[in-house]
Amino acid sequence: MIKYLENEEDFEKEIAGDVIVDFYADWCGPCKMIGEILEETDFNILKINVDDFQNLAVRFGVMSIPTLIKFSGGNEIKKVIGYRNKEELEEEFK
Repeated sequence: MIKYLENEEDFEKEIAGDVIVDFYADWCGPCKMIGEILEETDFNILKINVDDFQNLAVRFGVMSIPTLIKFSGGNEIKKVIGYRNKEELEEEFK
């Protein structure tokens, strides 16, 4: 399931379960490529546009995109920076 963050106030609620946060930008080619791959997975995805939510990008040290961060129970579990193919993503986040 893919969901887009609509307002920063909802962020804490959205990461309360198991979710992979995809920090992306509309102008980013690798972000578009990884976005298509994420649509093919069974992961719960929360997409955050870094242009719209710069505070969250800074808070989580997002210096380059795409950056994927897995959260469980509100805690950051794993961070993956840059493009990965579907097999690599499934291995990283299984």
